[in-house]
Amino acid sequence: MGSIILKGKLFTGYDIVENGEIKITGSMIEKVGEKGSIEIKKDDKVFDFSGLTIMPGLIDAHLHFFGGTSHDLMDWVTVNPQTAMLRSTLDAFRLLSSGFTTVRSLGDKTSIALSRAFKNGELLGPRVFSASYSIAQTGGDDDPRILPIDIANRLSYSYYCDSPWECRKAVRLCIRDGADVIKVYASGSFAGGGKIKRELTVEELSAIVDESHEAGLKVAAHAYGEEAISNVIKAGVDSIEHGLGLTEKLAEEIKEKNMCYVPTLTAYALSKNKGSEERKKLIERHFNEDMEIAKEKKLNIVAGTDLVGISEEPHGLNYLEIVHLSKYIGNLDALKAATVNAATCLGINAGVLKENYIADIIAIKGNPLNDVNELEPNHVDFVMINGKIAKLNGILMPFGV
Repeated sequence: MGSIILKGKLFTGYDIVENGEIKITGSMIEKVGEKGSIEIKKDDKVFDFSGLTIMPGLIDAHLHFFGGTSHDLMDWVTVNPQTAMLRSTLDAFRLLSSGFTTVRSLGDKTSIALSRAFKNGELLGPRVFSASYSIAQTGGDDDPRILPIDIANRLSYSYYCDSPWECRKAVRLCIRDGADVIKVYASGSFAGGGKIKRELTVEELSAIVDESHEAGLKVAAHAYGEEAISNVIKAGVDSIEHGLGLTEKLAEEIKEKNMCYVPTLTAYALSKNKGSEERKKLIERHFNEDMEIAKEKKLNIVAGTDLVGISEEPHGLNYLEIVHLSKYIGNLDALKAATVNAATCLGINAGVLKENYIADIIAIKGNPLNDVNELEPNHVDFVMINGKIAKLNGILMPFGV
């Protein structure tokens, strides 16, 4: 069987090749070069994408597959498991059709099965990096406290822990599930409607990081507020999720420790005017001071939407994070946030059109370097994941070719 050759304008993840070619053999990129630099053999398949922009597959580094219908916590924890899985599988198809070839799901009850199905070749969808269940303190974020504790523990998508040793056990439970990453709640959020405060101590967070790193897994930390951000920096997490309440001093520490900053602007933009005055104020600050500090201090900004797949905010709109980021860091760096930066954050050999990288490639009608809105789903003409064509001429091919 021959190789696949793609011809056209390339955005490699770093720069533009106006007339380029890519050779894909198996699941990997074998060669990238100028037009005419790749020898084409008789059994090779050649695709000419003149007028399109060929680029790395997009990555959403923070989302969830809850399979629910609303932002209500009880909906997330009580949805029928079979229903949740069916809805999440449809969400996975939507994501792939929209050009997202890798996603990181940070706490839910379905993504571990999606991740396993992708790895086993049983599902053509995006590569799913799953945290399995998230880790939180008892009575903390996403603990449905109206339920008795035993029922809450059984229905929740979090493992609850209340000491360093319990936190280590929670990590081990995630590892037992097959987690690709560990997600921890270092603060509250808006899910329960309460006041934002730090959750878990530095000692507990450090135990989680130590146990995770010992197993070769990165740690993503949900952190709202200065105290929570400071705590996760001290604990040595790998990425800070949301990061509302960023200060210049904290940003300098994040930069010094080479941590990723995932501001999840899309989720807030879609619900900016909802909730309490405190919520609105924190979000307003996030879209102004927080992001200006992140830009000024040149943090490693990574694209993540925090979309959960409900009908009002479906997966497939994930490109909006790139649109929001572009307003602060420009189109090129916003695209990098969803390709090379996100791949580095996840620790995968993707996100770049380069020899010996995974062949996750898309082709866009238009030029997203000039206008990132060109990334909207109906502009995604071609999708390849792991060297397998999943969308061609705008038509999703659920079994791949």
